[in-house]
Amino acid sequence: MRYRLRVPDSALPRLPDAGIDAVIGWFARSARSLPWREDDATPWGILVSEIMLQQTPVVRVLPRWRQWMAQWPTPADLAEAPTAEVLRAWDRLGYPRRALRLQECARAIVREHAGRVPGTQEELRALPGIGEYTAAAVAAFAFGRRAAVADTNIRRVLVRTIAGEQRPAPSYTARERAMTQATLPDETERSVLWNQAVMELGALVCTARSPQCGLCPVRAHCAWDRAGRPEAPADAPRRTQRFEGTDRQMRGRIMAALRSADQVPVPLLLALDPEDPARVRRCLGTLLADGLAMRDGDLVHLPR
Repeated sequence: MRYRLRVPDSALPRLPDAGIDAVIGWFARSARSLPWREDDATPWGILVSEIMLQQTPVVRVLPRWRQWMAQWPTPADLAEAPTAEVLRAWDRLGYPRRALRLQECARAIVREHAGRVPGTQEELRALPGIGEYTAAAVAAFAFGRRAAVADTNIRRVLVRTIAGEQRPAPSYTARERAMTQATLPDETERSVLWNQAVMELGALVCTARSPQCGLCPVRAHCAWDRAGRPEAPADAPRRTQRFEGTDRQMRGRIMAALRSADQVPVPLLLALDPEDPARVRRCLGTLLADGLAMRDGDLVHLPR
């Protein structure tokens, strides 16, 4: 029989306490004023912000979040809304399946939790469309719980400061999870501040393309900076950001057309790319399969 030796947390790679303190202190001075960080922010508002902020910058989310919360301030409000109205309100945030999942999540909260957002990671993970990161973020930021939050910004800061690498792997690795957990402060209140602070640091200073190392509060503890900021190997996998000419762009154009009218004839949609109508048909097919559009004969409309 084989036994796996458990490595104590103290032996795992982590950022030292002085580095954690420096990031938290920087956050106290430099944090952006965002409505979902205010004292009156509700757990529902924080959950909505986390869903909207996935792969979408704050500047685009802010106006949409304000409109959304004014229109549907509680899960029950969104649960009862017509789906077409929800998709129109999502507008051009991108990845509109998030809007459908958010409405499904609202309905589950009403059905299973009497309309209140649950507070534990286990309960949150059981909701439609809520994954590991979002469950941890809502548990920490909405309920003040100790949770290892690891969005793209946090992962990048930890990989640079601890591992000395330019960027994290395309997917969350066991090594990164160990670094995230080992660095998380033991004190609950401090752990929440750390999560907020390191996320903000990655968004504003330790950015993917133009890190401002001269302004970084944790530079003295950064393995990547000490190593001369080496670039990742040319063959290292990385996510591409190409958008022009992609099916994702065409899906967005079709959704924009559907949001603008009660129903749209298929020939009008095909005219979106007269040189390649087969591409339009392919993208329309994926929207129908995803439940983002419905077809009645030769007419297409948003789900109602």
